[in-house]
Amino acid sequence: MTGTEDKPMAEPKNLERFTLEETEEGYLLIVGADDGQTVEVNVTPDQLDAIIDALNDVLGADDEAFEFDDDED
Repeated sequence: MTGTEDKPMAEPKNLERFTLEETEEGYLLIVGADDGQTVEVNVTPDQLDAIIDALNDVLGADDEAFEFDDDED
């Protein structure tokens, strides 16, 4: 049990902004909603990799799309 079974799910808010800051332990993800609420979450490097993988899966991106050829001039 997670302790959330009795609590109703909150209505989703619209994303207004996000920032990602590097910390000694990993990263600090700050997400702001359009109603002014902000959530700060500590993220490990492995968790950030999982977030990136999930975004790539949803967006259909592959690693080659982000590689740059230094020889192009």
